[in-house]
Amino acid sequence: MKKSLILAFGCAMVAISASAQNAQEVTYVEDPAQGYTFNRFKDNWFIQLEGGAGVGFTSYDSHRNFGDRFAPAASLEIGKWFSPLLGARIGGDFMSVKGLTQPGHFNFPYGVVEEGKLIKDQYNKTKANYFGATFDVMLNLSHWWCGYNPNRVYNAYIYAGGGLYWDFVKFAKGDDKEAKWHRGQDRVIAIRAGLTQEFNISKRFALGLDLRATAFDNHLDGDNGTAIYAEALLTATIKLGKVDWTAPIVPVCPPAENCDEYRARLQAADARIADLEAQLKACLNRPVEKVVEKVPAAPLATIYYPIGSYRLTSVDRKVLQSVANVMKGDTNKKYTVTGWADNYTGTDAVNKRLRENRANTVAKQLVRYGVNEGQFTTTTNNGNRVDLGDKCLTLDRCVTIVED
Repeated sequence: MKKSLILAFGCAMVAISASAQNAQEVTYVEDPAQGYTFNRFKDNWFIQLEGGAGVGFTSYDSHRNFGDRFAPAASLEIGKWFSPLLGARIGGDFMSVKGLTQPGHFNFPYGVVEEGKLIKDQYNKTKANYFGATFDVMLNLSHWWCGYNPNRVYNAYIYAGGGLYWDFVKFAKGDDKEAKWHRGQDRVIAIRAGLTQEFNISKRFALGLDLRATAFDNHLDGDNGTAIYAEALLTATIKLGKVDWTAPIVPVCPPAENCDEYRARLQAADARIADLEAQLKACLNRPVEKVVEKVPAAPLATIYYPIGSYRLTSVDRKVLQSVANVMKGDTNKKYTVTGWADNYTGTDAVNKRLRENRANTVAKQLVRYGVNEGQFTTTTNNGNRVDLGDKCLTLDRCVTIVED
């Protein structure tokens, strides 16, 4: 095993042991430093009511007194913050625009006037009320620049969007000599942008100031130019659902314990590993000793018998005659004649007698063939010859002649 694997295993065991000991001490808390996750869709909604005044800047408006150009404005918005930075809102908007136009420059056949008044035959006063549906995208500057703080009192956010407006103007229609309010049959597309400064009175209610500029097509001055309408609106915001943002949940682990004991144990293990590596290297460099396995010599001859018999057949005698010739060829060699019987059949006394008779019969036959009795010894073996079970009993009923 490599040193790195042993060290890794040791470190893992230490970590598991420490984790098991401190498992009850780990706590889980929200960590704003990790950022904020998206809340549920039903959270962070708001309803916003705005009211104030606005002033228009059209082609001929500079000829009308500035103080006389202010007109009311209001809106009702429903919105949602999708993150601490980004949100969107939709709603309905009302703008009343006062201005001037030259006589004869009217968009409608009977004139567009305010209360039918004419100023020194030079300009007509005009007034139009615009009602529209709006949509804005919002960016919270406070959270962007200063980071999210759920307890911040002051928040500022910018927004940009647009709307589709329908105008209502006062003019004489048909035989009616008195100017009345009629829908001007004019649809106006507008774009707008603004800055809202908001003060949180509580978690669910805020007051603020909205400064807004709206650009739209002006069809009242006669030149079909672009009008700019500036507004200052007081806002009241009611917040719905969850108002704070959820931070990721992270584990807080207890302080690490003193690891000097583990370092000492790792150093001791390192020393043992170095010693084992040295021993392994020495072992690999040691010459390999050749081991010659001594194979037991095979019997010079084996004589097999039927069950319960110890008599020699003519074939057995011929085999023994050949064995005797070999033994007489070198009288310095010694031999052992061993009688065997199977232990699965017969009694111990019968088998003992069979072993003795078989060994003695072979010994006498060798002597008859001229072998000196001092050249061999006769014995018996109480075990099985091959010990392969009762299916090989015939191999256990024999006499073996083995060179010593």
